[in-house]
Amino acid sequence: MAAPAAAGPAPLAGAKLGVIALALAIGTFMVVLDSTIANVSLPTIAGNIGVASDQSTWVITAFAVAQGIAVPLTGWLMGRFGVVRTFCTAVFLFTIASFLCGIAWNLQSLIVFRVMQGAVSGPMMPGSQALLISIFPPQRRAAALGIWSMTTLVAPIMGPVLGGYISDNYHWSLIFLINVPVGLLCAAVCWTGLKDRETPTRKLPIDTVGLILLVVWVGSLQVMLDLGKNADWFASTQITVLAVVAVIGFVAWMIWELTDANPTVDLRLFTRRNFVFGNIAFAVGYAVFFANILIMPLWLQTQMGYTASWAGLIAAPGGAIAVILTPFIARASGRIDVRWLGTIAFVAFGISYWMRAGLTTQTDLWHLIAPQLVMGVATGCFFLGMVTICLDRIPPEKLPSATGLSNFTRITAGAFAASIVTTAWDRRETLHQSRISESVGHGVPVQMAMEQMERMGMSATQAAGAVTRQMVGQAYLLASTDLFWLSAVLCVGGLVLVWLCRRPAAPTGPVAAD
Repeated sequence: MAAPAAAGPAPLAGAKLGVIALALAIGTFMVVLDSTIANVSLPTIAGNIGVASDQSTWVITAFAVAQGIAVPLTGWLMGRFGVVRTFCTAVFLFTIASFLCGIAWNLQSLIVFRVMQGAVSGPMMPGSQALLISIFPPQRRAAALGIWSMTTLVAPIMGPVLGGYISDNYHWSLIFLINVPVGLLCAAVCWTGLKDRETPTRKLPIDTVGLILLVVWVGSLQVMLDLGKNADWFASTQITVLAVVAVIGFVAWMIWELTDANPTVDLRLFTRRNFVFGNIAFAVGYAVFFANILIMPLWLQTQMGYTASWAGLIAAPGGAIAVILTPFIARASGRIDVRWLGTIAFVAFGISYWMRAGLTTQTDLWHLIAPQLVMGVATGCFFLGMVTICLDRIPPEKLPSATGLSNFTRITAGAFAASIVTTAWDRRETLHQSRISESVGHGVPVQMAMEQMERMGMSATQAAGAVTRQMVGQAYLLASTDLFWLSAVLCVGGLVLVWLCRRPAAPTGPVAAD
């Protein structure tokens, strides 16, 4: 009699486990890094290929739209072709697309290659997550998730630093070409070490209607979020139409996927308590985290005079703290209720945002770095804790679908956060500048300041400009602190969501020594 199919290959051990785990982590790192590394390089790219800055934003939009569509399809692709084959193929194609982006000769070609890059990157994050879990023993699952978490939280911090450094010192194409040797090595190591561990495949029918609806609503949503700010949101007919299409498409897609016999995306996973509440908490926490790592460098560069490299380096200590703590947190997570990790994460996030709410335009370097150190503690607990909660009690055969959906939810939350926070920042600045102007006006203090500057050699126009610059700087500071306070409040909501989840099941088997 044949052995049961559910047995599966034995976990890896020793040096082979370490090498393959590193290669899988690099796969995740490349994707997350590429999602952020190009952001700070847009002005340089636009100048080099001779287009306006607002046109160059399509470099970001193209990647986001293609990736947003591809990530939810991960479960279907891995069920049809196998987890190992899908992941390794995605890494190889991502490497080829990165090379093509690096040799792009104009904006149109770069956008086409970024679409390709985003589309093939979809299975990489969920695939690396699923494979990491499968190659570790069950009792060391936390270690696997810890490795995945470290790459996920370090890459968004390193992206702006590396992108700024390359743009300042080398040609912009290098931000894509650095993926080529790393990607080829990652694909080769993973295929060589994992090809004998391929998961069972089955001939799944293509859910054509579901796929079309997914492309329509995710594509419309991502384009709306990326272009909304520059188009003044719903004052634009284009943005309004995209929003309507996204909502109608989403509702139709959800109804179809829940009633179809062979759906492309298994939405029934959301009937699981920990999966639904865990993903909502994950999305809220990640959205607030992503908004803050976006708005802080923006404020430092535009209002405080920091370069892109220095703005990124201020965030680096927080990433270092998270990397140092994650192995210890992973070991402890097997012995405690993981919901406490989520609690520590949201409390630490809230404290870091509260500390930022006290910043001024005269803040020194230490007071900029201190909140990052607290955030490092938060991120070290957050990713590991929330992923463990979300994937609690998910059967192995549903793990690719679950990781794909979880990553899709988180990525979409980050896209919403990026669009909303930059718009809110500008609008709060306008409000505060108006109030400051009304309060200060042309009163005696302003007149005295202008007279003093004129005595120092400034013209009346230069003195007025200096006063206006101070008012704008204070307005942007107040806008930033408003968002930091709001972020701290939202952490309380995330804390509640964590405790709506039930306690995740403890790992099975004897605790193995690291």
